[in-house]
Amino acid sequence: MEDSNSAEIDPPPAPPAVHRRPPRPRRGDVTPEGFVAALRRRLSSGAAVAARASFAADSGDESGPAEPSSSHRRAGSGGDASSAGAGGGGGSGSGSGADFTAFSFRAASPVHRKAKESPLSSDAIFKQSHAGLFNLCIVVLVAVNGRLIIENLMKYGLLIRTGFWFNSKSFRDWPLLMCCLTLPAFPLGAFAVEKLAFRNDITDAVATLVHVILITAEIVYPVLVILMCDSAVVSGFLLMFIACIVCLKLVSFAHTNHDIRRLTISDKKVDNAFSTADMDNLQAPTLGSLIYFMMAPTLCYQPSYPRTSYIRKGWLIRQIILYLIFTGVQGFIIEQYINPIVVNSQHPLKGGLLNAIETVLRLSLPNVYLWLCMFYCFFHLWLNILAEILRFGDREFYKDWWNAKTIDEYWRKWNMPVHKWVVRHIYFPCMRSGISKEVAVFVSFFVSAVLHELCVAVPCRIVKFWAFLGIMLQIPLIILTSYLKSKFRDTMAGNMIFWFFFCIYGQPMCVLLYYHDVMNRIGKTG
Repeated sequence: MEDSNSAEIDPPPAPPAVHRRPPRPRRGDVTPEGFVAALRRRLSSGAAVAARASFAADSGDESGPAEPSSSHRRAGSGGDASSAGAGGGGGSGSGSGADFTAFSFRAASPVHRKAKESPLSSDAIFKQSHAGLFNLCIVVLVAVNGRLIIENLMKYGLLIRTGFWFNSKSFRDWPLLMCCLTLPAFPLGAFAVEKLAFRNDITDAVATLVHVILITAEIVYPVLVILMCDSAVVSGFLLMFIACIVCLKLVSFAHTNHDIRRLTISDKKVDNAFSTADMDNLQAPTLGSLIYFMMAPTLCYQPSYPRTSYIRKGWLIRQIILYLIFTGVQGFIIEQYINPIVVNSQHPLKGGLLNAIETVLRLSLPNVYLWLCMFYCFFHLWLNILAEILRFGDREFYKDWWNAKTIDEYWRKWNMPVHKWVVRHIYFPCMRSGISKEVAVFVSFFVSAVLHELCVAVPCRIVKFWAFLGIMLQIPLIILTSYLKSKFRDTMAGNMIFWFFFCIYGQPMCVLLYYHDVMNRIGKTG
């Protein structure tokens, strides 16, 4: 009796459910909604989504279905586990996953899923990496320059000699060396003037007049020495380069101390309160501060500078070794590549147009390499070596000028010591005196053009104003590149114009012009 009751209470277990394919609609059926619903449900299952993702990867369609969501994964691991297992087994008739995995590879599966731009179109070109094209450019540069090196060696041989840096003719430049060694007398004279001015022994007007006389004499003195001596062009250029640096430092020394006197002695009101660092820099000059300023890698005077705590001797030795290596590389480029092209060229303004263009383009490649080596050697290595020895803290000697989109941005980034000097001692004083911004920019470029002309024309002993015009022509290029930047946003057209006019066309043209003018002068005097 108990057995019969228990049999009635506990029915036998039901057989396991078998997932079967939904029946296909027969011809004549009017409503196939059951089949369509089942098809959509199984196409959204985890196995089908994974299959479509695999199909998208194999077919190169990166916009295909993504990885199954967490809800799909939970469904696949639970109630649809048998379907996923059947799909993984690859059976054709026992599981839904196998059927719809196969469907993802059939012609009925869509290939075009959304609107996309071509990778090189204007809308998509800046949204992806171009590392492969960059590697191609590197390979092409190595191949092209390797061929040029081999061709140059086969044609000229090894041109650089042991007497490139120093030979018997170098002794004739001793007056220039003596002139360079006597230049510190002018900063000492400026220091004496400032001491008298801070003690009120002389007025500000007298101090300013004496400073003008000292700065003018500091520039005229090396010019006269170079013109009276039969010195090499390179030696004259080095002397004028050092003289211009001393001149800019003297201007900053006189201008800054004059402003300090106005703020501390004459009770001049200022717009904002002084910070502690500002108060530390409102002091009378000392001999130690002057000597440190004349040696420091800066053109802007202040009584105190940010300093580092110690000298990194190992790092300093590595920088010195790199400086010697890149100095040698510059000499090799000049002797092996630039000199043969220049010597065998014609005057760019007297020969044919095509011949001039061909010569400029041949000279542009070694000129770019020389200019980049010069920048790295001087602005990065040499100035950092000086800064490390003197524990000079502010080492922002340049910014990312290679990414400049306008010529104006380039001039504000590539030479930070000169840029800070121009802004501090020319641009802002012009603006404070009521001069418009455009005129202040013109005055800044005019002063820079005069200094460039002095550094080149005096050693070459010719006055052709090529360097002066090269700097002043930057103003219309600034206007052009600024217009392009405002009209076409996120464009590198200004950067391309900078590279073309400054490195590809401008510098090689100036080198050719000055070389042939110097050769003509030597031919006439000889």
